[in-house]
Amino acid sequence: MCEIPSRRRVAIAGATGYIGGRLVPRLIDDGYLVRCLVRAPGKLEGRAWGSNPAIEIRQIDLADAASLTENLAGCDAAFYLVHSMTSAGAEYVKRDRYLALQFARAARDAGVGRIIYLGGLGETGPDLSQHLSSRREVEQALASTGVPVTVLRAAMIIGSGSASFEILRYLVERLPVMVTPKWVVTPCQPIAVRNVIGYLAGALSHPETTGGTFDIGGPEVLCYREIMRTMAEELGVRRRWIIPVPVLTPQLSSYWIQFVTPLSHTIGKPLAEGLKNPVVCREDKIQELIPQQLLTVRDSIRAALCKMAEHGVETNWSMAGPIPGDPDWAGGKVFRDARELIVEAPDWAVFRAVCRVGGGHGWYGADWLWRIRGWIDRLFGGPGLRRGRRDPETVGYGEALDFWRVVGFEQDRRLALRAEMKLPGEALLEFRVEPQNAQHSTLRQTALFQPRGLSGLLYWYAVAPFHNIVFRGMLLGIQREARNIASALPEIATVKAGPSSTG
Repeated sequence: MCEIPSRRRVAIAGATGYIGGRLVPRLIDDGYLVRCLVRAPGKLEGRAWGSNPAIEIRQIDLADAASLTENLAGCDAAFYLVHSMTSAGAEYVKRDRYLALQFARAARDAGVGRIIYLGGLGETGPDLSQHLSSRREVEQALASTGVPVTVLRAAMIIGSGSASFEILRYLVERLPVMVTPKWVVTPCQPIAVRNVIGYLAGALSHPETTGGTFDIGGPEVLCYREIMRTMAEELGVRRRWIIPVPVLTPQLSSYWIQFVTPLSHTIGKPLAEGLKNPVVCREDKIQELIPQQLLTVRDSIRAALCKMAEHGVETNWSMAGPIPGDPDWAGGKVFRDARELIVEAPDWAVFRAVCRVGGGHGWYGADWLWRIRGWIDRLFGGPGLRRGRRDPETVGYGEALDFWRVVGFEQDRRLALRAEMKLPGEALLEFRVEPQNAQHSTLRQTALFQPRGLSGLLYWYAVAPFHNIVFRGMLLGIQREARNIASALPEIATVKAGPSSTG
């Protein structure tokens, strides 16, 4: 391995995403100063490395070339790990191309030495999916201003919390018999997320990768059917029967993905389209330049499942995307359901109980009503409850909790959730904890709903009769949990950030 010059500074666009969130701690460990260019700095506040002195967090708009130039100044290299597919719907192709061009112009004007980009494998040509074609367009846009670009092209990335891994896991866990599109026999060369991070970090210390394009993959080429069967074996479920048929289109497949997995059809469609293309490495130059132990598909799946069992998932696909600001509650009708309870537990225990809502733990009361609401949401194209949460104990700004998103977090004091379910209006659920003394706290729970049109009004009046069951049950459940936490832990505890190893 080449020596790293002392304290080189690199920028990362996409540090709050799935790959970026795992790359940052690796670069810190390798001795770099890391400047995170992010839209929502609050997303990084709960990370274990967020307060590291080697980290700079800069809030920027990637569409603002002038701001980008200013914030890229002084950086030797810049990672571009931005992808709009999870948030921009059908417009993600145009937006990705535009943002990449702005980034390339800013990098040139700021004197950045090189750009490193993680793209997608796939043969070029008219049959290349829109998703993979978009990745090629981003490569071209990044290289259009003369800044050398290192491109690493990967196929399926297997790791705890990745979109590909979650699709596979849910399909295999839930369906003993799968009627699949014919792409189930398409060859693929998956790669473990830890190997992806190894190549991205290694590219910095190997100047000979500058300006090059490299295919990166694991040691095996398998079809998706074989990968699913390996997943079934590692999950310990019975052998899955997989029946490919030629009539299932990417559109139909995307709706099936939405029905069975946590991903919406807007994300599922471009992923399903990409599965029709063989994604196999055509060269292996990178293995000589950056040698590392490559995990097999089975080992990659096993490592990801171990991370989940240990509650050590660092990043999740659902963490990507913009965080909307608070709704404008001024003007118009706003419905409010406010409740308060004195809890016989210290504030830290109450807040810890609050932070356990959602995911496998449930919502403390009337879980059957939450499940019905989740099913309805899925039918109308929403995320439902299957999105779960990254970790059963810890939460952070920007993370998903089922069909809610964390939009406010103050340690031991406040947790605010904004609804991402399909609604005729805007909804916010807020918890506030105030200490009364060493053993008593006040828990305030407020639900706000701003209806949109007549349908919004009808919706509120239809669900209001259930609020006493749902929200009162939630308060009482949090009270019980807080008492249990206080009695189980001898000292004051705080919500901890997750571990930093990758899998």
